[in-house]
Amino acid sequence: QVQLVASGGGSVQAGGSLRLSCVVSGYTTSDYRLGWFRQAPGKEREGVASILWDGRTAYADSVKGRFTVSQDNDKNTLYLEMNNLKPEATDMYSCAGGRGASCLSLLRSWYDYWGQGTQCTASS
Repeated sequence: QVQLVASGGGSVQAGGSLRLSCVVSGYTTSDYRLGWFRQAPGKEREGVASILWDGRTAYADSVKGRFTVSQDNDKNTLYLEMNNLKPEATDMYSCAGGRGASCLSLLRSWYDYWGQGTQCTASS
């Protein structure tokens, strides 16, 4: 059973930074893609970043240049470094894992396992 546990959310000033972590267990690194998603109140969940076991990454246009996804395969941990957070951004961030290690994806339907969310807020 694949399990994902996210942490690291919080509140920062606009322009500030947060680093999210997600410990993943019960899976074979080379068989899965991992990703981060976010959901603002009243909006659909959207893909933010995706990473494969070999380090290839993909980002939503809205976060390119500000967010960095990475993973530590020895620690089975996924990270999302978020810089220059936009003001009034209040999103629930979730990590996810999907079968298929050859394709990056920011689509929810390509992910099979989800961790609980961690709240992130950037205030002006």
